[in-house]
Amino acid sequence: MTKNKKKTSISSIVGRIILGLSALTLLITILLHGNNIALIHTKGLIAHEQLNLMYLTVGIMLILAIPALFLVYFIAWKYRESNTKAAHEPNARYGRRLDVAVWSVPVLFAIVLACIMWPATHRLDPTKTVAADAKPLTIQVVSLRWKWLFIYPDQHIATVNFVQIPVDTPVTFELTADEAPMSSFWIPNLGGMLYTMTGHENRLNLIADMPGDYTGSSGEINGAGFAGMKFTARASSQVAFDEWVDSVKESPDRLGAVQYEALVQPSENNQPAFYSDYVDNLYDKVLMKYMAPGDESMDHGAHH
Repeated sequence: MTKNKKKTSISSIVGRIILGLSALTLLITILLHGNNIALIHTKGLIAHEQLNLMYLTVGIMLILAIPALFLVYFIAWKYRESNTKAAHEPNARYGRRLDVAVWSVPVLFAIVLACIMWPATHRLDPTKTVAADAKPLTIQVVSLRWKWLFIYPDQHIATVNFVQIPVDTPVTFELTADEAPMSSFWIPNLGGMLYTMTGHENRLNLIADMPGDYTGSSGEINGAGFAGMKFTARASSQVAFDEWVDSVKESPDRLGAVQYEALVQPSENNQPAFYSDYVDNLYDKVLMKYMAPGDESMDHGAHH
């Protein structure tokens, strides 16, 4: 009779845990349904591999975490104050076998995760150009307060809070900042984030495999205008990209030295802007502005 009661109690606990996990899964599914969760709805090779890696590592950790959580609640239930039948042995000592068993399991899982994460970290190194048949596109990015400036050195155009790239084309984003606190450049649908800092250049390589408009932002809280420091990243066909470049070149606005100095000033919730030309070597001068303080002057002419 006692054994049957114990089995019933254990079955009841297991049933409640399964019911709770099922309810949690259903709740998460309902909350996510119809929403564009960028980290889950990947639109690029790098983001897709990162998502698979995240699922794999979470799954491996749950193999360890679920039994551990079950044991925590089971032990707490079994040795509750009202259970007078539970053996209480405060002076009991356990041998080395139990210690080895307790520690070997998490160590084994840590080794498995390390064997997965180590090669993945090198494979998904953000500074490595993505292998593809198309010629890589370089876009220079300057984070300002609180907006993003995109410079296309090969196309000789510049934009604010809008960047367009062709699909299936590797893109190298060269990242820096000007008169702005450290920010984090992030297009969640396409891949991970990387920091922008004054006097320093980072390189983030991404690729889009599906056309669409994706939201980019700063993943780092950087001041009063942080919430509005967003931009649109548009992935399109190569033909549409070329047509867009031609349309920007027809813009009457040019990013000369005077215009750039006005752009550097803090402003919030900025609308996209497009410039058909910009100051010679603008990106390099932004870098040198902090590396060599004596060389801060900008050419007041724009290249043609």
